[in-house]
Amino acid sequence: MSHGPRSGLAAVSSALLAMSRHLEVRDVLKTIVASARELLDAQYAALGVPDDHGGFAQFVVDGVSDEQWKAIGPLPRQHGILASMLHEARPERLGDVRKDPRFEGWPSAHPDLVDFLGLPIRDGDEVIGALFLANKNCPKPDGGCGFTPDDEELLAILAQHAAIALTNARLYERSRELTIAEERSRLAHELHDAVSQKLFSLRLTAQAAATLVDRDPARAKGELHQVAALAAEAADELRAAVVELRPAALDEDGLVATLRTHAQVLDRAHSARVTFTGHGVKALPAAQEEALLRVAQEALHNALRHSAAEHVDVTLHRRDTATVLRVTDDGSGFEPRTVRRAGRHLGLVSMRDRANGTGGRLTVESAPGEGTTIEMEVPGG
Repeated sequence: MSHGPRSGLAAVSSALLAMSRHLEVRDVLKTIVASARELLDAQYAALGVPDDHGGFAQFVVDGVSDEQWKAIGPLPRQHGILASMLHEARPERLGDVRKDPRFEGWPSAHPDLVDFLGLPIRDGDEVIGALFLANKNCPKPDGGCGFTPDDEELLAILAQHAAIALTNARLYERSRELTIAEERSRLAHELHDAVSQKLFSLRLTAQAAATLVDRDPARAKGELHQVAALAAEAADELRAAVVELRPAALDEDGLVATLRTHAQVLDRAHSARVTFTGHGVKALPAAQEEALLRVAQEALHNALRHSAAEHVDVTLHRRDTATVLRVTDDGSGFEPRTVRRAGRHLGLVSMRDRANGTGGRLTVESAPGEGTTIEMEVPGG
């Protein structure tokens, strides 16, 4: 090890405690990487969490400045030694990573890596990440690696605990998402109950006014005033439900304008070109508009985060008696049948559920290296 037994044990304990303090996935990843680099006295460290498209959903580095990282460019793909660690689930310790036959180069702004130590992070049989270090701060044996078998053993211990910390963080975030969803469901239920009570009172008061209109017009008039007040309260409750459960922009601007604005914002925020075209589409029922918006957002998120696309195009148009949303990218693509069998790409599942729930259908066209097209068709418009 690069530290004495007492200081090494203290460093390991400090690293494990630091990982356990964080609940956000991004914070956990940063802590793992920083702890590994400090513990093994390396110049660089990185951790990649793979996605389903041959890239990385998240990639965290330590030892590289923000300016350097920006100059390097897009996230790396799953290739070369990184792919080997992910697919073969075995450690790699190399004297010079550049001389390995699997080495495929890196961008011009990338720092020069020489000796290399990498391990997969595993949760049971599943590889959930790849952790690696480069450029050990020590004298190197001639043609050999600065990282020792003891370093590899120590990093393996850290990787095991990293898997626990990362899994716990994911469970926490999933739990928080479920809590938010449950809270929205509870609020919707309460709003529904409140509106139902108002409408029930409204009906009883209207019936009372009807029975009094002939024999006691004055009281009937009072009851009718109460009907008007209850109707106003019911309208307020319904308005609150709509605001809470449906995106405000849809109500204010409509689906076409909302999609156009969303595309413009993403175009400014990402290096990929994001365009939108919408024509000939009339207003749709609220449930269909929200479903189309959510599917567009999910498809755009996938394209911009995972596909390395240079251009993403969103269109909304009429086709006979239906409205069709299409999101097309020129990114890396994937094999839809493989994704379905793996059962991991929850974005596609939720998009299909939204389409089916509004009487529509969703189709996915993609192939490795040939981009992706997501199309949702709903009746009407």
